[in-house]
Amino acid sequence: MSLRSRPLLPLATLALGAVVLALGAPFVAGAAVLNPTAKSVLAATQKAMVKESGVHVKVTSTNGTTISKVVVDIGASYGAETIQNGTKKVSIIVTPTAAYLSGTQSGLTQIMGLTAAEQKKVGARSIMMKAGTSPYMSFAANLTTVVFPSILPKLKGTKLSIGAGSKNYLLTWTTSATSSGGASKNVFTISSGKKSLPVKEVVSTKAGGGTTTFTKWGEHVVETAPASSSTIPYASVVHK
Repeated sequence: MSLRSRPLLPLATLALGAVVLALGAPFVAGAAVLNPTAKSVLAATQKAMVKESGVHVKVTSTNGTTISKVVVDIGASYGAETIQNGTKKVSIIVTPTAAYLSGTQSGLTQIMGLTAAEQKKVGARSIMMKAGTSPYMSFAANLTTVVFPSILPKLKGTKLSIGAGSKNYLLTWTTSATSSGGASKNVFTISSGKKSLPVKEVVSTKAGGGTTTFTKWGEHVVETAPASSSTIPYASVVHK
């Protein structure tokens, strides 16, 4: 088995409802960034996120008529994620000592990449991956605060504007079509308040798209590991 290294944020849908003003908007009183540019806003946001102990992330995405929902709590050394796409469900928990993966038959095979034989071994239990192993590091890299820098877009090709009403910073960019997906338009909203922290990302494609929201910045995340009697070691599922 090789668990799919799935990116944290399969970002998402809906056209942005806010009206966008032109570049070169005036300074926002009380904002953390003076005379904002795409570069200075990204730098301020990265600096602000380093000081945060956690965040709650919710993603709703569509692809045609299929709706997927992802809920993530990211902490300093703990994290959790649930993924639901119809009958396909997956749950991931990260603690300082181990990571745990469970889900429905279709969730483990179609989302996480287990074979049918491997899923049968797991059944209703959770796969346990010890800290320090490659599978553990893969999940910890997505579900703890070390992931924060990768949440932000790259500077190249990103344009800054100011949202009407809230006056938050809007970072906009497009991605070209690839063999695995179509072209998309991305709008990333960052607070223009005292802390330059992500608020929302909206991704639009011809097939659908999605919306990601960031709330509870600074939350203290602690997760409870499943009982040992309901787990199965990674090595018992995978025979290399």
